Amino acid sequence: MTRTITVARGDGIGPEIMDAALSILHEAGAQFDVEFVEMGLSVYEQGNTSGITPEAWESMRRTRVLYKAPFTTTQGKGVKSINVTLRKSLGLFANIRPVMAYTPYIQSHHPDMNLVIIRENEEDLYAGIEHRQTYEVYQTLKLLSLPGSERIIRYAFEYARAHDRGKVTCMTKDNIMKLTDGMFHDMINHIAGDYPDIETEHLIIDIGTARLASYPEQFEVVVVPNLYGDVLSDVSALLTGSVGLAGSANIGDSFAMFEAVHGSAPDIAGKGIANPSGLLLAGVLMLQYIGQAQVATRVQNAWLKTLEDGVHTIDIYNEEHSTQTVNTQEFAAAICDRLGQQPERLHAARAGSAFGLPEPGQIVKESRAQKALVGVDVFLDWDEADRNPDVLGEQLSAANGEGLNLIMITNRGQKVWPEGLPETFCTDHWRCRFQSEEPVSHAHIVRLLGRIEQHGFDFIKMEGLFTFDGEPGFSLGQGQ
Repeated sequence: MTRTITVARGDGIGPEIMDAALSILHEAGAQFDVEFVEMGLSVYEQGNTSGITPEAWESMRRTRVLYKAPFTTTQGKGVKSINVTLRKSLGLFANIRPVMAYTPYIQSHHPDMNLVIIRENEEDLYAGIEHRQTYEVYQTLKLLSLPGSERIIRYAFEYARAHDRGKVTCMTKDNIMKLTDGMFHDMINHIAGDYPDIETEHLIIDIGTARLASYPEQFEVVVVPNLYGDVLSDVSALLTGSVGLAGSANIGDSFAMFEAVHGSAPDIAGKGIANPSGLLLAGVLMLQYIGQAQVATRVQNAWLKTLEDGVHTIDIYNEEHSTQTVNTQEFAAAICDRLGQQPERLHAARAGSAFGLPEPGQIVKESRAQKALVGVDVFLDWDEADRNPDVLGEQLSAANGEGLNLIMITNRGQKVWPEGLPETFCTDHWRCRFQSEEPVSHAHIVRLLGRIEQHGFDFIKMEGLFTFDGEPGFSLGQGQ
């Protein structure tokens, strides 16, 4: 069955490698029609800050599949990343990056490396919620949700099962971010029980990254929140010997996007020497997604055979295993000539199943916890009395009332009042915790803020302190 897809040819080397990739896919027998759309630099230059035309959005709504080459995001305030815009707008919650070594033809120290990074795509620090709160201090918000975390973790297990991978590794920093990353860790422990056939492990992200960089053959499927996934994906791709060989899929409930992971490389644009492999392998993932797995296998095996035969673009040329240096179109032609062939030393691809999305309704809807407001963290911009926290604590305690009392002041998360250390360096940004022994109302918080303002303090933000079924839903300050 012929499928229609949306294609964006990209910037820089994008048009060259897209033309090459499409020629290979069609020659291999892929059944799809193409709607070309305009995105990227030319759209930015027309004053469209998203870099995406209305016609492109209309095409994506029709086809629900986007195959895109790299874009150049212009520098400047108010200009959005096309990738981030597409991922969030289309609900592309899962980013899938298969990473494999192709030694000895592509030089790598890890010949047995064969893993998949599954990265949450919509939340975490990529929410992009940032503020400058004082002269000295800037803030960004890390947001992880229960349903968002459950959805990506279930997807990772479904993917592992669909692709015969027996181990899922989760990495977080929950020894420091005990609520956000702690919830993600708890979620994988909870969901792992539904997949007794798959081994599960958790690693702290720093040692986990070090282990992956040193022993990548120990990993099969790695599932992580957004920022960690961005870092791990590039670390993993570089371990194979070339980031330029990596393709990725972005999967949602209703839409999918397929792309190379590298940039638009404007320095070599128009020279005809770019390697189309990353975009081609993204096309292989796309064919799997639209139900043409046999064609996907045919393309991937022809590409592997081309590598084996030493027909290489300049970026992967090496004297020991390269027999011929070719340009972009010659590389595409060499792959087409090998359609129907299989590699002899590299592991041949086999027709994989479609991506394992959880069935609708599989996300667990648990009963909501009983929520109670017990206090508030008030953030102040205060630069007086040589930034002496004892002075601040004494003056701010005058705002106590109605059961809400000042119990702690922190500076950059470190407790400085009461009983702080004089050696602690303080900025002009203070978190001041008012807490009650009994639940309070929002009206109590409003009146507290009024008293704080009446005493001459500049409050810049507040965060409610809630308990959920009696358990604190807030962190303690370091040193408390």
